[in-house]
Amino acid sequence: MEQTSNRVNPALEKTSGWINGFIGVVIFSGSLPATRLAVLEFDPVFLTVLRAAIAGLCAVCLLWLFRERRPARNQWLSLVIVALGVVLGFPLLTALALQHVTSAHSIVFVGLLPLATAIFAVLRGGERPRPVFWIFSMLGSALVVGFALSQGLTASPTGDLLMLGAILACGLGYAEGAKLSRTLGGWQVICWALVLSLPLMALTSLWLAPASLRTISVSAWICLGYVSLFSMLIGFVFWYRGLAQGGIAAVGQLQLLQPFFGLALAATLLHEQVSVGMLAVTLGVILCVAGAKKFAR
Repeated sequence: MEQTSNRVNPALEKTSGWINGFIGVVIFSGSLPATRLAVLEFDPVFLTVLRAAIAGLCAVCLLWLFRERRPARNQWLSLVIVALGVVLGFPLLTALALQHVTSAHSIVFVGLLPLATAIFAVLRGGERPRPVFWIFSMLGSALVVGFALSQGLTASPTGDLLMLGAILACGLGYAEGAKLSRTLGGWQVICWALVLSLPLMALTSLWLAPASLRTISVSAWICLGYVSLFSMLIGFVFWYRGLAQGGIAAVGQLQLLQPFFGLALAATLLHEQVSVGMLAVTLGVILCVAGAKKFAR
């Protein structure tokens, strides 16, 4: 695993970026369905810290194996932001939200991830998108709010608010990690963020561990393994590497495919009902985010 080199053919580098980014999106698409199954038997807070602790131990092994140097002093703040966004914020908020809403319902909110990432890219990266960008941004947000209202906001306002918070946390973590990956390296960013979080996550896991885990089913353990190894670590290895190789604005658009993959998994694995309206809203959000991305620069 080597950091991006300027000697690599630019065309091949971009192609590799798209491939890595696509693999990352496919891996992330299974996160919400797997979390939905896991929180049926695991406490959501315990699940969050345990998955981060498992991934953190794997990250320590990777960094030791490849003898990576420690990040520079000016990179630690960005790593803290990445850790708060994608190691703690998004997993915890989605685990809590999925106690109130189905994974199919939550996946509609994932359609806002590219938009959230773009907004934080503006705030953190100093980009100045065209006015048309904000039109698409408001339209996409209106679709999501309208969908929540049409479902009856009183049914689970907590779940919807938690999902919105999760998207904001993840968007910030994506944007900050993508910016940092240009200098630190794609897979190194998530590994150092996990290592930074490991002491707290490991201690909290021991503190929150239930007296017995004998009642946990095999499927729940498999879901824990998936969200720990794939959602928390392996997916980011491909995702951040893809962003570094192919460009944040270009490869970031692959996130638009994630709701479709996620809805398919929710319907196939969890046998959840995916309504025509839900698909229409997801498609509308994707179109709005695609338009916003087009005018992001």
